[in-house]
Amino acid sequence: MSNNKAFSPIANFATIPSLNKGLGYLDHGIDESNVPGLGWNLLREDISLPAAVLDHDRLLHNLDWMQRFIAAYGLKLAPHGKTTMAPKLFQMQLQHGAWGITLATAHQTAVAYNHGVRRVLMANQLVGKENMAIISRLLHDPGFEYYCLIDSPRQVDHLGEFYSKREQRLNVLLELGINGGRTGIRDDHQLQSVLAALTCWNGAIVLSGIEIYEGVLDDEAAIRTFLNRAVDLTQKLAEEMHFQRTPILLSGAGSAWYDVVAEVFSAANLGDAVEIVLRPGCYLTHDVGVYRKAQARVQQSNPIAHRMQSGLLPALQVWAYVQSVPEEEKAIIAMGKRDAAFDAGLPTPALHFRPGHFESSAAIPKPTPAHWIITKMMDQHAFLQIGVGDDLQVGDMIGFDISHPCLTFDKWRSLVVLNAQYDIIDIVQTYF
Repeated sequence: MSNNKAFSPIANFATIPSLNKGLGYLDHGIDESNVPGLGWNLLREDISLPAAVLDHDRLLHNLDWMQRFIAAYGLKLAPHGKTTMAPKLFQMQLQHGAWGITLATAHQTAVAYNHGVRRVLMANQLVGKENMAIISRLLHDPGFEYYCLIDSPRQVDHLGEFYSKREQRLNVLLELGINGGRTGIRDDHQLQSVLAALTCWNGAIVLSGIEIYEGVLDDEAAIRTFLNRAVDLTQKLAEEMHFQRTPILLSGAGSAWYDVVAEVFSAANLGDAVEIVLRPGCYLTHDVGVYRKAQARVQQSNPIAHRMQSGLLPALQVWAYVQSVPEEEKAIIAMGKRDAAFDAGLPTPALHFRPGHFESSAAIPKPTPAHWIITKMMDQHAFLQIGVGDDLQVGDMIGFDISHPCLTFDKWRSLVVLNAQYDIIDIVQTYF
């Protein structure tokens, strides 16, 4: 049942359930502050595999790289939190200079708020009574800043009726879309109908800027045209005094074309009257699939990225055991679709380690042979193609790089954080 009481931040997030997969077994929950004191190490088999792991040094590298890239254009960064849904990672991003956190749903917004996030750009439409009620309860906190998207007069009326009754103000951004794309205003007729609806709710619904998502396109020329459409409309509506926020917000950029968005929006020279906010999310952990390909284009074509040392580094892996070698050229890995994304490419074997040699010179995981390839995945099993005579045994550990971090994170309630020695120095919780 909905109510109008304000949310109160949860007081204690320190206990991690002991039965989450990918952790060592304890009879009780784990206190986050005690994680380093547990003395766990991945290579010593102190945790149950399969396990999702984050490389601490690479996380810091990626945080620094993206913040410097965005700052070079004089823009703001609101990374998309749906990628990880990990409040501890949200806080890392905010501490490294992020303007706010982007989210996709009212539930995600409530999770972020309850973990201390006080500025959210919800890059989606807010629809439905309980979803609107969730946001209403958060807005009782005058220190909470929230934006959502609008693209139809019907939606504007729903929001206006709901928030005007509660004497609240809701910040909204006009979303522009394309034919055949996702949400968003397609043409001038739709635009004028939305603007007309907004005039009926003046005071309750606050038009604060314009938003687009260019990732529905895969052609750079078309993306640039779409971005320039957003710039032109921002200038036009500003001249007509439609916006009620100073400065006006202009936002775009997923994880693949953020460089082009930065180029086009900054080149428009909109000045202090417009605050430009970019929203890539997958940069934090990166990957070795779709986003590595996208980043290769960025590094090659963007002058700022080209000058920066190195690029983004994959910081998320799934480690698993070899559980069977039933044929000379096939091994079965105890990892499956329940553990790693498979929609944008199967996991890639990266590191091989044989337990039992932790204190010897063999204690360092070795790169896997290039011909080792995952050919198929089932719920709990992966088929690894190997070569005749390859030294691979039951009980060996393999670290897999992944493609598409969004759909790997959502398979884990807990991910361990490793230092360079594979010590477990932290645990990150997710809230999907």
